[in-house]
Amino acid sequence: MKRFKKYYLLFAASIILPLIITLPAFGQQKFVLKFNHVLGAKEPYHKGFTDWAKAVNTKTKGNLKIEVFHSAQLGVEEDIIEQMRQGANIGQNTDSARLGNYIPGIAVMNGPYFATTLEEVIKIKNTPTVKAWTEELADKFGLKVISFTWVQGYRHFFTNKPIKKPEDLKGMRIRTPPAPIWQESVRALGATPVAMAFGDMYPAIQQKAIEGVELVYNNIPAGRFYEVLKYANETGHIMLINFEVMSAKYFNSLPADYQKILVEECDKAGLETSKQILASEKEVKKQLLAKGMVAVEDCDLAAFKKAGEKAYEVLKITDAKNKVYQEMGKK
Repeated sequence: MKRFKKYYLLFAASIILPLIITLPAFGQQKFVLKFNHVLGAKEPYHKGFTDWAKAVNTKTKGNLKIEVFHSAQLGVEEDIIEQMRQGANIGQNTDSARLGNYIPGIAVMNGPYFATTLEEVIKIKNTPTVKAWTEELADKFGLKVISFTWVQGYRHFFTNKPIKKPEDLKGMRIRTPPAPIWQESVRALGATPVAMAFGDMYPAIQQKAIEGVELVYNNIPAGRFYEVLKYANETGHIMLINFEVMSAKYFNSLPADYQKILVEECDKAGLETSKQILASEKEVKKQLLAKGMVAVEDCDLAAFKKAGEKAYEVLKITDAKNKVYQEMGKK
C-alpha cells in the first residue's frame, strides 16, 4: 500500500507541477481597463494617461492593464459614460459638466471662474460636499471617480475677431460641449452656445457653422485650429478640471490593493501632467503667435466674471458653489 501511495504521489506531482510552472500568473486574475479620451495622441494628456497605465502595470505586476485609446477611438463621451454605468470595463476622461447631468451641484467645478489655481483644485478634492457628490455618483449612478487632479489649463475664446468684453460675443456661435453648465456658461458670457463633438470643430469653422471655440491653449496646435482661427482672447473663463471616471461595478470587482494603486497612480500622474501643462502654456502661446495668431491680453476680466455668475443662477447651483467655497476657505 505504501509503495502504491508513493507512485500515486509521484504521478500526481508529474501532472500538477508542469501546470504551475507553465502558468506564471497561476491563481491570479487578470484585469483590463479600456480608457478612452477625445484628445489627440500628441496632447499632454495622452502621455499622462500612458504614464499612469505603465505605473499601474508595474505595481500590479501586469495583472491590471490599462489600454489607452486617444481621439475617441472607443466612441463619443456620452455613449462611453452610459456603457460604464452598465458595468463595462471602460474608463473615460470627462468633466464635472457632464457629471452634472446626474448630480447638478457637481457641475459648479466647471463653472465660470470657479477655480483659479492647482492648489485650489487640491483643496476642493478634500471638501465634504465634493466627497459626498463622488460617493453618490458611485452608489446611485454607477460612476466611480478615480481622480480629478487633472487640470487641462484655462479655457479662452478663440475667434476670428477680437473679444474684449462680453458684449463682443453677442450673436457669435461658439462651440461648447452639450452639458448644461457649458451651455449656460457660454451663454452667460455673451455668446450663443453650439453643442458639437470635439472632432467636428475644424470643418465646422471652415464651413462657418460656428464662429469660434472655447478651448485651452494646448488644444489649438494639436487640432491645428490656428489655420482657421485668428484671435486668442484670454478670458480664462474656466480652469478646466477633468475627471477620470470608470464603472463603479468594475472598480469594485478589483482587488482592494489594485483599487488603491489605480487611484493613487492616477492622482500622481494627474498632478504631474497638470503642472507640465500649466507651465507649458506660455511656450504654446509663443508658438501660436509665430504661426500668425494674435493674443488679446486686455480682456475685461471683471466684466466676464460678473457676467459668468448668471450661469450658476440659471442652473440653481449658486448655493452649491458657495458651500464648496466655504469648505475650502475661499470667499
